[in-house]
Amino acid sequence: LLLLLLFVMITAWTVYGAVRPATIKIIELPEETGPPAAEMALSKSLLFIVLGLIGLAVGAKLAVYGAVVLGEWMGLSKAVIGLTIIAIGTSLPELVTCIVAGLKGHHDLSVGNLVGSNIFNTLLVTGVSGTLKPFTVSPRFAGGEDYWAMIGVGFVFLGLGLLGKGMMSKKSGLVLGIGYIIYLWYTIRLTA
Repeated sequence: LLLLLLFVMITAWTVYGAVRPATIKIIELPEETGPPAAEMALSKSLLFIVLGLIGLAVGAKLAVYGAVVLGEWMGLSKAVIGLTIIAIGTSLPELVTCIVAGLKGHHDLSVGNLVGSNIFNTLLVTGVSGTLKPFTVSPRFAGGEDYWAMIGVGFVFLGLGLLGKGMMSKKSGLVLGIGYIIYLWYTIRLTA
């Protein structure tokens, strides 16, 4: 319930900050050039959203089932299955969204997608899950190595953003990508 309350407060604060007049000068990056994108009818957009959500729900169920079967066949613990196979599978839509938004010059959508997804997962998904059916948190997530890895990644992301003066460069992306590969290697090795 506390996580849900925090989610509501952060969402309200974000919306309030977006609708009040901006007092900070924002530097706009040049938009992509070319012909304007064709507008889609509202009904068609809503239909695509509904179909996408249905596909996402079915795909998530199949991904979890397949990940558990594959992970158990490989001898991985459920924590490692969640940290690797399921995490990668559930993050693919975010990856595609970020790439498409970045290629179209909508950089705020890319970052907003990532930050919003983390807030949504941490507060709303965990809050609703815990409210409906309380669950045990493994020590590796509650103050253990994975908890500190998550905190560390947050600080690395912050540092790269500050060093790049708000720009996530190719080098920064490479650092984060290599960091993820090292984390995967460590996680799998830890349970081997």
